[in-house]
Amino acid sequence: MYANKSKYSVLLPTYNERQNLPIIVWLLVKAFTDARLDYEIIVIDDASPDGTLEIAKQLQSTYGEDRIVLRPRAGKLGLGTAYVHGIEHSTGDFVFIMDADMSHHPKFIPEFVRLQQLHNYDVVTGTRYRSGGGVYGWDLRRKLTSRVANYIADVILNPGVSDLTGSFRLYKKQVLAHLIAATKSKGYVFQMEMMVRARHFNYTIGEVPITFVDRVFGESKLGADEIVQYLKGLVTLACDV
Repeated sequence: MYANKSKYSVLLPTYNERQNLPIIVWLLVKAFTDARLDYEIIVIDDASPDGTLEIAKQLQSTYGEDRIVLRPRAGKLGLGTAYVHGIEHSTGDFVFIMDADMSHHPKFIPEFVRLQQLHNYDVVTGTRYRSGGGVYGWDLRRKLTSRVANYIADVILNPGVSDLTGSFRLYKKQVLAHLIAATKSKGYVFQMEMMVRARHFNYTIGEVPITFVDRVFGESKLGADEIVQYLKGLVTLACDV
């Protein structure tokens, strides 16, 4: 017997996550099972050269095709299109988006669900910058970069959320589809624009404090080029909205 009648789809875009994927999937299965929630995990792998897809196939054999849904693509086609691809194949009423590198711990999922159910929010987003939230594993430079990025975005865009650059979120399925269709940005600005658009469309947004932990396996995909891209995208977004 499930705790509520809703089904939750988790979209996991992956690229070179063969070491992280088995752990994050186990944690997700445990979180949903313990909370008595119906779920599916949709793995959208962009032709990872490290064999992530083969690991995903093994996980599907272990947990079942109804729980682990594989929707690979031919190459790296972008985060936004990965979400579109995942939504098209999802059967849930609600959609979680999160990183596959264990930066986002599934233990927070029940709190996302509880808050959404309590207030019927359209979006629930994780925040590192409210009481109870935090960041672990980052050096001072990375922490300052994130804080400054959020501060600049908050001043320019006034989005009404404390962690605009976060990417651990729960959406009503139709809301996510609408926001993705309206979003123009690519890369690291994509998640930020989604929140700005949500406010623009008067969607209701709740926040759950989370702890963000830097990836254990693999390399971070954030570099100088991404920071420049973020700043350019921020200016473009400010002019657009």
